[in-house]
Amino acid sequence: MLTKVRRQITSYRDWLWNKGITWLNTEPNRQDLSALTDFDFLEREVRPADVILFAGQTRVSRVIQTIVLSPWTHAALYVGRINDIRDPIARARLAEFYQGDPNEPLVVESLLGKGTIVNPLTKYKHEHLRICRPAGLTWSDADKVVNFAIEHLGLDYDIRQLLDLARFMFPYAILPRRWRSSLFQHNAGNPTHIVCSSMIARCFQQVRYPILPVVKNEQNEQVRLYERNFRLITPSDFDYSPYFNVIKYPAWNASKEPVYRTLPWHQE
Repeated sequence: MLTKVRRQITSYRDWLWNKGITWLNTEPNRQDLSALTDFDFLEREVRPADVILFAGQTRVSRVIQTIVLSPWTHAALYVGRINDIRDPIARARLAEFYQGDPNEPLVVESLLGKGTIVNPLTKYKHEHLRICRPAGLTWSDADKVVNFAIEHLGLDYDIRQLLDLARFMFPYAILPRRWRSSLFQHNAGNPTHIVCSSMIARCFQQVRYPILPVVKNEQNEQVRLYERNFRLITPSDFDYSPYFNVIKYPAWNASKEPVYRTLPWHQE
C-alpha cells in the first residue's frame, strides 16, 4: 500500500513538473522577428564554433531577460554539417542524435525540458539572431570546441543552476543563508545537468579561450587571467566579451549604398 502511495505521489509530481515546464516554454505573444535579421546572410557566413544568440519569446526567456538585463536569453553553438565533422567519433555521435540530412547546418543547444540536443539552424529562421565569433580561434581548437559540445548531447537541463543564478543576482547579504546561491560550492550541481551558456563556456574552457575572465594585476605588475566559473556565464556575456566579434546581419544591409533608398518606407 505504501509503495502504491509513493508511486502516485511521484506520478503527480512528474505531471506537475511537466506542466510547469510547458508553461515556461510557452510563447504567449509570439512575433515573427525575421525582419531583424537577414537569415540567408547569416547561414552563408556562420562558421563552426560560432556562438549564436537568440532573443527568446517564451515565458522563461522573459525571466532570463529580467535576471541578466539583456535581450539575449539563449545561446547555441554552431557545429556545422555532419559531413564536415572531421573527428569520426564526434561525427558518429552527432549522426546518432540527428537523423536528418547530413548536409544540414546544425547547432547544439541546451533547452529547458529537452536537455542538450541538436537542431537544424533553419529552425530559427524567424528569430532575432546574432553571431558572436571567437576572434583568432584556430581551426584545430574550433574542432575541439565543436567535438566537446557534441559530447554534451543527451545531458539534462540544469533548472537548479538557473535558479541559483537568479538568486546570485540578488543582493547577497539580504538573503537567508538557505536561499543563497550554491554556484561557488565545491562540485555544486549535477555534472550530468547543464544550461545553454554554461555548456558553451565549458567547451571554450577546454581550449583555454577566454570569455569574461577575471583579470588581476599582481604585485610585480604582471597581468594574470583567471577562468570565471562557467556556471556564471550568461548568453549576453558572449555579446559583452572583448574576445568575441559581434556579427550582425540586419535585414537591410547598411554596407549597400545608398542605404536610405533601399528602406521599405510605407506611404502612410
